[in-house]
Amino acid sequence: MPNLSDLKNRIASVKSTRKITKAMQMVASAKLRRAQDAAEAGRPYAERFNAVMAGLAASVGGSEDGPKLLTGTGSDKTQLLVVMTAERGLCGGFNSNISKLARQAAQQLIAEGKTVKILTVGKKGRDALRRDLGDHFIGHVDLSDVKRVGYDNASAIAKDVLTRFDAGEFDVAKIYFAEFGSIVTQTPTELQVIPAKFEGEADDSAFYDYEPSEEAILADLLPRGVATQIFTALLENGASEQGARMSAMDNATRNAGDMIDKLTIEYNRSRQAVITNELIEIISGAEAL
Repeated sequence: MPNLSDLKNRIASVKSTRKITKAMQMVASAKLRRAQDAAEAGRPYAERFNAVMAGLAASVGGSEDGPKLLTGTGSDKTQLLVVMTAERGLCGGFNSNISKLARQAAQQLIAEGKTVKILTVGKKGRDALRRDLGDHFIGHVDLSDVKRVGYDNASAIAKDVLTRFDAGEFDVAKIYFAEFGSIVTQTPTELQVIPAKFEGEADDSAFYDYEPSEEAILADLLPRGVATQIFTALLENGASEQGARMSAMDNATRNAGDMIDKLTIEYNRSRQAVITNELIEIISGAEAL
């Protein structure tokens, strides 16, 4: 049984930890509000943009003159996985869930004989995948100094990806991120960005005449589409990270409180036992006299 001094020190230590986790929970709560507003504000634009692009892509169909970003290279031999996670931890399973989804996809592709290349965005994803898939890394994007992710950050990542595609380094590109649902729900998501795939209902473009042609418009808009999808993923990731951290720190605070209660009970029992032994010794000594 630990002595009273050890129990007292443990209680003080857990109380200090609880103060830290409580403070982190409050900070995450404040950041979550801004991140959630940004993610929700970006969704209507992304959905409308995808609808217009889906309509244009449908009108082009399987045309040989279609942009390469839409039609692809005709092969899926080499695939680029862009894994987007956080720069910091202490956010529950947020980082590990995204990394797990990307790892499973990479291992399946490798088993199928495909060539896999990985571009990481965020330190935690790089650290999680380095052991098993480090040989497949081709680059890393560090956002640790970015306090608030903007479209410029997404554009830089998209420019890197598009430059590699134009150089023939890969055939298919997919991004991995967490879609924000609520404080307790962040869904790891895989999204193919090259060749472009636009989810949702296509905009009815049959009533429009385009000048220049649909192919020319798509050639100009598709690179922006890649940047838009990456930006949307970064916003979703930002909200998901803060939601996961808020939930994790709330659980940690509750667990610390439970541990303090248990340690306090144990301390009181040990203290009571010590006092009882001292009383017995005093009574026994008095009777001996």
